[in-house]
Amino acid sequence: MALLVRLLPLALALALGPAATLAGPARSPYQLVLQHSRLRGRQHGPNVCAVQKLIGTNKKYFTNCKQWYQRKICGKSTVISYECCPGYEKVPGEKGCPAALPLSNLYETLGVVGSTTTQLYTDRTEKLRPEMEGPGSFTIFAPSNEAWASLPAEVLDSLVSNVNIELLNALRYHMVNRRVLTDELKHGMALTSMYQNSDIQIHHYPNGIVTVNCARLLKADHHATNGVVHLIDKVISTVTNNIQQIIEIEDTFETLRAAVAASGLNTLLESNGQFTLLAPTNEAFEKIPAETLNRILGDPEALRDLLKNHILKSAMCAEAIVAGLSMETLEGTTLEVGCSGDMLTINGKPIISNKDVLATNGVIHYIDELLIPDSAKTLFELAADSDVSTAVDLFRQAGLGTHLSGNERLTLLAPLNSVFKDGTPPIDAQMRNLLRNHMIKDQLSSKYLYHGQTLDTLGGKKLRVFVYRNSLCIENSCIAAHDKRGRYGTLFTMDRVLTPPVGTVMDVLKGDNRFSMLVAAIQSAGLTETLNREGVYTVFAPTNEAFQAMPPGELNKLLGNAKELANILKYHIGDEILVSGGIGALVRLKSLQGDKLEVSSKNNVVNVNKEPVAEADIMATNGVVYAISTVLQPPANRPQERGDELADSALEIFKQASAFSRAAQSSVKLAPVYQRLLERMKQ
Repeated sequence: MALLVRLLPLALALALGPAATLAGPARSPYQLVLQHSRLRGRQHGPNVCAVQKLIGTNKKYFTNCKQWYQRKICGKSTVISYECCPGYEKVPGEKGCPAALPLSNLYETLGVVGSTTTQLYTDRTEKLRPEMEGPGSFTIFAPSNEAWASLPAEVLDSLVSNVNIELLNALRYHMVNRRVLTDELKHGMALTSMYQNSDIQIHHYPNGIVTVNCARLLKADHHATNGVVHLIDKVISTVTNNIQQIIEIEDTFETLRAAVAASGLNTLLESNGQFTLLAPTNEAFEKIPAETLNRILGDPEALRDLLKNHILKSAMCAEAIVAGLSMETLEGTTLEVGCSGDMLTINGKPIISNKDVLATNGVIHYIDELLIPDSAKTLFELAADSDVSTAVDLFRQAGLGTHLSGNERLTLLAPLNSVFKDGTPPIDAQMRNLLRNHMIKDQLSSKYLYHGQTLDTLGGKKLRVFVYRNSLCIENSCIAAHDKRGRYGTLFTMDRVLTPPVGTVMDVLKGDNRFSMLVAAIQSAGLTETLNREGVYTVFAPTNEAFQAMPPGELNKLLGNAKELANILKYHIGDEILVSGGIGALVRLKSLQGDKLEVSSKNNVVNVNKEPVAEADIMATNGVVYAISTVLQPPANRPQERGDELADSALEIFKQASAFSRAAQSSVKLAPVYQRLLERMKQ
């Protein structure tokens, strides 16, 4: 027992894995990715890390599990290379990287990590090298050699032409007056630099990427005797303006500037925080129709929704995006932010023209296309280029377009384009009224609909809501996709054209010549009142052909026995409304007769008791009618018949037991009789 107690903490630590132990905090995302790289490289020796290199570039990434298997960064192929993990070096003749790098001062460590250009520029200043070689505790975010080389010539010239002011200040901005390791680099934090106490913005993303003013950390935590060195992929500069101030000074944001002022969001964009603004340029606004733009600009609520749809809840630097991810906007919409090579994408489109413009309260990416959320759209705009465009075109042809483009609160029930694959119906008075009955007099949300709810249409009908296990239906038509909620209207995508009820079940049957024999039978059985009154029925209605298919003698016998006729007809009537869209694989529907009907659906064919339905979903005010080509028979094995059978079995067992008893008394051989008795009892 004592041994078990001592081993328990170790077992728990192994179960929790390397990311968490009983002692100490969970590791940071960067450390987890570094650890995964170590695991992938361990076959090559100690302290070897697997690194993904983007083909055709010098970009390298420590790999996580997903990237390891995909072998892609921003959709581009990578190759795996193996190199010493940060802080270690090779030893000639030995496998892997067994030796820790010798500790030296910051200045010498710059050369070790591959930032010799930073060393060179440090030498040119009079004050900085003595500090880097002297006592103290510092952190330097050192630009790689490639980072210095990629600076515009005019910027580099201005730095090196004034080394003791411009260059010195630039280098000091990369430094912090204390040791800061990656486990302290938290997402959204600010570090105070050694240049005028200006802030350096840190972001530590879930995928393990760490950015410093949107420059990516390449190699981290290189210890020195007087601090720590982190290698980064860009030369960073001070940030002085907030997002709102950048909008005000950039000519390309003239329209955006006016929109922000009209919406009142300027206070938000100049407040403290860490936002990402996907800032539409003047060109982006010019791409949308003038009528749409003027409508949104003149509607404060729609305008606020539009602008909030361009603001992400956290700062997202471009370097942190190595694959697609979903991000929520302040408006509540989810955007798919991804990348393709060097281009950032929004919802799969490469519409970002300028990225990583840093502000004190976040980051700005310029976009050349407006991201209009559903909440700022009319019903017409919601349906544009969608899978209900055919139906919306019918509404327009019927002269109902003003309902879909104005400020009337409506819910549009729009059938899928596939419903009209055989052609669209002509627009006449009857069709126009049917379309009006696809428009509900309120802006609804499907998540608030409930079973038995009634909805008023512009055509004057009351439509019922039916909630099933896997379907939400309005009359015979079921919702086929998520709602699209616009500025004033909501779009429900429906799986078929809706047919409002036109009378009771009895009215429906009387109005269809196919059911004349059934109507007569219902009247003979005394069920007319039942099917005329309020209720919820599913009627599987045999057609005249179904009755005529019965043997004449059997049919005459049935029609001549009112009690038996009523029993048969009640078996055709379910005690709830079941439309075809709510059936699923199989539903057992209780009939008024008492037995259950087995209703199934496969490949858009409805079956009842394995018999195909000729026509489904003929809606009535008190139910739904299915036309069937067979008269259904209740199960032959009735409860009374089963009881008689059980009684007969009991009598037979009793007889066998009596025989057994007599045999025992007369000393007859018992085994055969006993065996038969046991077999009979088992049955």
